[in-house]
Amino acid sequence: MTEYVSTTPGLYPLPDWAKDDLSDLKGHQKHDLISGDESDEITAAYEEAREDVIAVQQDAGLDRIVEGQLRWDDMLAHPLAVADAVETHGIVRYYDNNNFYREPVVTDDLEPTGDVAAELEAATALTDGDDLQAVLPGPYSLADLATDDHYGDEADFLGAIADFLAGEVDAFPEHETLFLLEPSLVESAPDDGEDERASEAIDRVAGATDADVVVQPYWGALEEKVYAHLLDADIDAVGFDFVANQDDNLYNIQEYGATDDVALGLADGQSTLVEDPEAVRDRVDWVEGQLGVTEFETVYLTTNTETFYLPYNKYQEKLEVLADAAELAEVKAA
Repeated sequence: MTEYVSTTPGLYPLPDWAKDDLSDLKGHQKHDLISGDESDEITAAYEEAREDVIAVQQDAGLDRIVEGQLRWDDMLAHPLAVADAVETHGIVRYYDNNNFYREPVVTDDLEPTGDVAAELEAATALTDGDDLQAVLPGPYSLADLATDDHYGDEADFLGAIADFLAGEVDAFPEHETLFLLEPSLVESAPDDGEDERASEAIDRVAGATDADVVVQPYWGALEEKVYAHLLDADIDAVGFDFVANQDDNLYNIQEYGATDDVALGLADGQSTLVEDPEAVRDRVDWVEGQLGVTEFETVYLTTNTETFYLPYNKYQEKLEVLADAAELAEVKAA
């Protein structure tokens, strides 16, 4: 019987009080952004905010708990932005939306920092331990967002990013699930040959953990060849953004099959409109009905994207919807 697991891709909005406090503590200039050596006051504010977002997830009843990535000024680029071998340059647009990040320029051999591992260690103390979900940018997206000023070859650079992320994962505490966020697989799809290398890079990162690994593309559907190559990676689940594109995502599953587990992005991570849990459950039924005899071992019910775009109260409501929808799906399946 299928297990339904409520979760999110992480990257949460800051609590309102934390936005105000951190604005006063950090300022708004480039040198005020997170670099890994924050003051005690800033560290304490983020620790309290982390406690808040973990409590919100627990109160909502989510099956997987994420740290929240509240310190990530640079969204997906954060793991590079705090690395010694990286210089952060000017502000550039984050894909085609109205968010921005500092351009991370790699200038030397990349070495893991342990920054994300430290965040997860702190989260572990606030959770049951067996429900912790780690979140990282996927290697293809991180390489796409960054600039190489050291390796000199696209394939070598992607491989170095994959090794860097695998080293980060090696330092993680015990975790149940790892989400690798790969919007660039949709937004900046790899060319022939590069699609295979992207899959190999993802496989390298996934091999660094014994946890279940979910690769979550979003803002559309993968091109057919990209999807087919992604299935070659040793991962447990591929995520599908059914908010942005139902037809092409459904086609990929019908035409090329899927992993034994699947992540369904059925709640809109960027819209303040809060879905009804029964409506989300009905969307699960619709997807499964379109696939005929296909039955997944695990279905992760999630927002299609990260939720840092949302007001804090709306993000809270979205989590409750996902938890309720998973419970409804479990009851129906039983």
